[in-house]
Amino acid sequence: MKKLVIVSTSLLSSAVMAAMPVNHPVGSSFTLSNAPNIRALSTVHGNPASPFLMVNQEDDDNFRFGILGPLGVGVEMGDVSDLGDRAEEIEDILDADYSSSTPTELQAEADKANEILKGIGDTAYIKTSLSMQVPFMPLIYKTKNKGAFMIDASLSGVVRANVIADDITANTATDELETDTSFYAQTATDLKIGFGYSQAMWENSHGMLIGGVKANLHDISLGRALVSLNDDSDNADDAASDAISDDAVSSTGIGLDLGAVWVSNYYQVGVTFANINEPEFDGAPINSTCGTESCDAAANLISAGKLDASGSKYVMEMQTTIDAAVSTKGKQVTLGLSYDTNAVKDAVGDEYQWAAASVSYYGDSHFLPGLRVGYRQNMAGTELSYGTFGLTILKRLNIDLAVALETVEDEEGDELPRSAYFSISYDTAF
Repeated sequence: MKKLVIVSTSLLSSAVMAAMPVNHPVGSSFTLSNAPNIRALSTVHGNPASPFLMVNQEDDDNFRFGILGPLGVGVEMGDVSDLGDRAEEIEDILDADYSSSTPTELQAEADKANEILKGIGDTAYIKTSLSMQVPFMPLIYKTKNKGAFMIDASLSGVVRANVIADDITANTATDELETDTSFYAQTATDLKIGFGYSQAMWENSHGMLIGGVKANLHDISLGRALVSLNDDSDNADDAASDAISDDAVSSTGIGLDLGAVWVSNYYQVGVTFANINEPEFDGAPINSTCGTESCDAAANLISAGKLDASGSKYVMEMQTTIDAAVSTKGKQVTLGLSYDTNAVKDAVGDEYQWAAASVSYYGDSHFLPGLRVGYRQNMAGTELSYGTFGLTILKRLNIDLAVALETVEDEEGDELPRSAYFSISYDTAF
């Protein structure tokens, strides 16, 4: 576990600003669902039609913009209780001196380590994240003829470290235990600049149909590294970090989003088609020729079919999201729902298909805080579910917290949530 934590944290720093996965909503959107909410600026990043709703021209406003954030941090871990003790016990067994052991004793230690390893398997991982929006973004300008332009910029990505398991064998010739079991890390960063336009398309006495389109320019950098459990070098974590920073592969692409929302006084329904052109980005190779124990392990795992040498391309798959909300006329109280109709993979291979529900209160007074609570579940991949809570102070300062409802046990037997996310932002109010 010690190496797994070191690898994940060192790679987090080497990625400069590794941030929220592309497939995680940002800021208050994590609590509120994908449904546009005029009281929460961060929901503008969901449906491309939503910028039209975010500017209140009745108060002679033509602009709305963020000030700072959302800035978000998060962590997620695999469904393995007591992971730290298990991983460290394996490392201790591998590092022990067996020069005076009999072949039977050596094999017994190998069997013991394999049994522990079987309990960890491929479910042992740590995923760390950090996200931030460029200051004063997004910027929305609404024209007098009711068209809304938007520009936003953000940095997003993820660092994921996991275990690739391999048999631990007893070498009686050298009195050592040998294995290619390794900690494997992936990083992905995404510098995104988005340009959007939305406007009213049709209106009658019952409501208004709004359409929107958005083009997102992505500069994505992908990196991979591997550290063998048998690698006793003090610089193993530095080598992994250097492999990411030196060998990461960057490429650019444009993703196109379409969206529409029907808005009435007391309800709204919408649909979003994200990445309809499914842009592709280059994968990163893995270093297997440097001559270290870790590189030798990488070469062996590649030969065994457990590791991809060149790295597959990352495809931003198209995802369709439907959303709905009912509210009071001034949107002070809102019940919001959203559902992704299909699963897509993020840049490190994890699947996401969100279903979310929330209820929120945003008063018109600067002195009464806005409150929101919600429930969110990933219907694919980890299938983690979250309880979410948010608070808005002075109509501008937004604090949100999400905690996974699934737990694991730590070394002392205490239960910990498998995942948690926190975000904070300060932006202009509606």
